Amino acid sequence: MTGAHAIVQLLLVIAAVLITTRGLAVLAVKLGQPAILGELVGGVLLGASVLGILDPNELAIKTLAELGLLILLFEIGLETDLRAITRVGGIAAIIAVVGVAFSFVIGYATLKAMGVNSLAAVVCGAALTATSIGVSTRVLADLGFLQTEEGRIVLGAAVLDDIIGLVLLSVIASFVSGVAISAGGVVRTSVIAFGFVAVAIAVGNFVVPPLFRALHRLRSPNTIAVMGLSFAFLLAALAGMLGSAIIVGGFVAGVLLNRIDQREEVKRSAAAMGTLLTPIFFASVGASVNLRALTTPRAVLITVLLLVAGAVGKILAAYVPWWFKGNKALIGVAILPRGEVELIVAQTGLAIGALDASLFGAITLMVLLTTLISPPLIQAVVRRDPRFR
Repeated sequence: MTGAHAIVQLLLVIAAVLITTRGLAVLAVKLGQPAILGELVGGVLLGASVLGILDPNELAIKTLAELGLLILLFEIGLETDLRAITRVGGIAAIIAVVGVAFSFVIGYATLKAMGVNSLAAVVCGAALTATSIGVSTRVLADLGFLQTEEGRIVLGAAVLDDIIGLVLLSVIASFVSGVAISAGGVVRTSVIAFGFVAVAIAVGNFVVPPLFRALHRLRSPNTIAVMGLSFAFLLAALAGMLGSAIIVGGFVAGVLLNRIDQREEVKRSAAAMGTLLTPIFFASVGASVNLRALTTPRAVLITVLLLVAGAVGKILAAYVPWWFKGNKALIGVAILPRGEVELIVAQTGLAIGALDASLFGAITLMVLLTTLISPPLIQAVVRRDPRFR
């Protein structure tokens, strides 16, 4: 009876999560905001701070959330065309690297000045690095600016700093609470993470396309879909065994499968699984937020400082390529929104004990605020552009 009761309870919780997150995601989209916002708010409502229905630390929920996270990064990888990134030249790479560096350094230095310990400051700095691809590209596409040179630079920079952010996550995940960060440890973990990405892409570009062409010739229904997901799980497991983050493996698997002829079939299967599992991840992140911990003056101050540090770092980076004559302000505000990678970093920091409730909540609130303010900022800059009709 105990086992049956536990399964019933789990099913009821999953149903509550899916219904709540879907309803609020639809509402968010109708209000001009990304669906992720509704899913996060749904998690907050279901978590201990409000209704107490969803416990993100419960083993079954935690496992489902991790699978949802893996599928999410796999889907992002499937949408990442490395060839398109190379076509925007070095400008996107410069903006990505400088944006990551500025945001990380400013965030880290600011929190250290406030007395936050080194590991927590590193996690908070890393949580400022990546750009939410979905938010920026959706707004630019709606305004007809995604196919401009600025739009391609934004897309390239967002993809590159997501990759950098995931590598930073691998570095963070290699440390446990209370262990001092050493230069040698950071270098060693960074080499493993970057090396895994480089080798996997280099080898996979030769192995993966012919393998999936051979599978396609079998003419077996759903074989490509199943093998695509299996490939993601295997590469994620390999990344974990080599000391990198498993989601890096999932992301790289998606990047490699982006180039196969059967990509759409794999995308459909990943999307179907993600529809079920990814909202559980975002809801778990929202449920981990302690609203009471955000009511202290220190938590509010840290949230504001993270928001300012992240905004300054990204906007300044857009002006570094001085030779570029396009709309730098548009690039700056378009790479401002934070999203999935930041939440993953925050969740990892909380899991290893690097972040307390107030710091975790501050990062989550920063993500929500950048998600809210970025679309109107992008729209305001675009409307002043002479190309806007």
